[in-house]
Formats: sequence, C-alpha cells, structure tokens
Amino acid sequence: MDASLRRGAGPRLLLVLPAAALMLTGLYAGLVLIGMPLPVILSARLADLHSTLLVFGFVGALISLERAVALRARWPYAAPTLLALGSVLTLSPVPLTAGAAVVTAGLVVHLLQYRAIWQRQPMTATTIQAIGAAVAVAAGIAWTGGIPAPPLVPLMAVFLVLTIAGERLELARMLAPGLAAERVLFALALALGGAAVLSLVLPVVAVPASGALLVAIVVWLVRHDVVRGTVRQRGLPRFVAVCVFTGYGWLAFAGLAWIGGGAQTDGPVYDAATHAIFLGFVITMIMAHAPLILPAVLRVRIPYSPALYVPVALLQLALAVRVVAGDAWGWVPALQAGGIGGVLAILLFAGTVVVSSARDQHTVTTAERREVPS
Repeated sequence: MDASLRRGAGPRLLLVLPAAALMLTGLYAGLVLIGMPLPVILSARLADLHSTLLVFGFVGALISLERAVALRARWPYAAPTLLALGSVLTLSPVPLTAGAAVVTAGLVVHLLQYRAIWQRQPMTATTIQAIGAAVAVAAGIAWTGGIPAPPLVPLMAVFLVLTIAGERLELARMLAPGLAAERVLFALALALGGAAVLSLVLPVVAVPASGALLVAIVVWLVRHDVVRGTVRQRGLPRFVAVCVFTGYGWLAFAGLAWIGGGAQTDGPVYDAATHAIFLGFVITMIMAHAPLILPAVLRVRIPYSPALYVPVALLQLALAVRVVAGDAWGWVPALQAGGIGGVLAILLFAGTVVVSSARDQHTVTTAERREVPS
C-alpha cells in the first residue's frame, strides 16, 4: 500500500474503533428490544439506547470524522470524540442526561464543521447538510431535557436524510441540475427540518407533513441523481447505483408510512417506518459509499468485489421479512428473524470490507517486494 495512504490512519482508527464498538452495542440492544433471549449487558437502559447509540454514537461519529478529515484541522475532531464519549457515558452508571449533554456538545461541534466548510466552499449541498446537523442539535437538546428516544426519531431521521441528500446533491452537480432545482431541494430540506422540530410539540401534524416532504425529496433525488447514468456501467459504479436506488425506495416507503400512520412512537407502523429509514435507507447508503469514503478516512483501499452484493441483498430481504411478515402480519418470529437478518447483513458487510481490504494490501505489498531489486 502507498505510504501516503497509510500516513495518519492510526489516530483516526482510534476514533473508528469506538464507533464500531458502539455499532455492535446498538445492534445488540436492538435484538434485546425485539425480545430475543439475550442478557442485558453494560446497562439496564441498554434497550432504550438502541437508536441513539446507532445514530449518534456510530453513524454520527463517522460522519463528523469524515468532515474532520476533510477540514484538515484539529478542532473538528472534537465532534466524533464527544459523540463517541457521550454515547459511552449513556451506558455508564452516571445520569443519562450527562451522556446526552456530551453527545449534544459533539453535535454542536459537528454543526460548526459545516460553518467551516461553508467558509471554504459555499454550496447549497453544505447548507442542506447543515440544516440536518442543526436538527440533530435540537434532538440532542430535547434528549438532554428528558425526552426519550421514540419521539426523537423524526429528528434523528432528518439529520441523516439531509446529510445524505446534501452529499447526493454535491454529486448531482456533475449533471448540472440548475440553480432552480437546487433551490427546490433546499426549500424541501428547510421545510423538512422545520417539520421535524415541530414534531416535538405538534406531532399529529408534523409527522405526516414530514412524510410528504420525504417523498418529495426522493422524487427530486431520483430525478437528478448521477446514478441514473452509472447504473448502466459495471463494477463499483453499478453497485453504488443499485444501493442508492434501493435506499430511495425504502425512504419513499417510510414517507408514505408517516403520511398514513401519523404520529406514533410504538407499534407496527412505527417499527416499519423507522427501520425503513435507518436500515433500508441509511445503512444501504453506507454500504454504497463505504468503498469511496473509508479510503479517505482510514487511508486504506477498499477494492470492489461482487461479494459486496451479498450483505446488501441479505439486508433488503431481512428488512422485507420484518416489515411484511413481522409488522404487517403481526408475526413476532418474523419480526425477530428480520432483526437477526439485519444484524447479520451489517456484520457480513463489515467482514467483507475488512477481508477485501486485507487481501488488497497483501497483494500490493507482495507486488512492491517483487519490484525491489535483490
């Protein structure tokens, strides 16, 4: 592997490893939450922390780490550090509000990251992601104030949806969607952020409105996303395109569920919509972007392999079983089977990426040794 790729990977790995541990803990909490006969480890409130561990401690930490790498300064690394530390504290015996406050501080630093990015390169895409970060700060403040995780799901969802939407807009500029189209997406993002915050006090109106805005954003993204062309290519471009379109499908489904199901904090509609967003959309998008983002963050190459389709397909199948047979039909074993399948898909994807990267490093190292004259 090239020395420029290896340089700086060690310190960043120190932040990735806690995020990975929090991912595993959050997945374990999810299995406890669906009634699997597992011991409650680390904390008596483990199951209640399922969503916050995954959204803030795992995905949020990785997103803010990527932004810190891009900014090439020290202070932005406070965001992933505080998000991981705060999430760990929520599992400790200290009051939950203490850990939530540290997480919120990390989210504030994450918002400041976008201010720094805007100063360097002002773009609509950056503003949309900043709106998502601001909604995340509102979620953190509400959580610190004692509001439990279920009512915060619309805010946590919008945080990640707008982060991804902003990234897709940045790529869509290659196709020159035009200033008018960018303004439309900005308006939708701003309305969605406002509706998410409003859901804290008026969920009966704000949640269905958020659902309609999600569907509108999906329509915009499908119309302008660069993957409309790359899906016809081969290898990694097609893999990314398939994942992106699949994610858009789940996000549209979630939007329709919010429109039809209204404001709910438990039950089958809540479960289906929540996991359609966080698993069907967010995790599928992470799988799509991992071969592109991880090399920049960890300075390691992630070569494309058709094997990456296996965990992606398993995730979609598991989620479909959970939503259709588990939520719609009310069959608890299917709900649990879908939950287990989702966990296995995420772990299989992580394992596939690690093995693929290790093999690539071994191949490159062997080739470099052969080039050295004896």
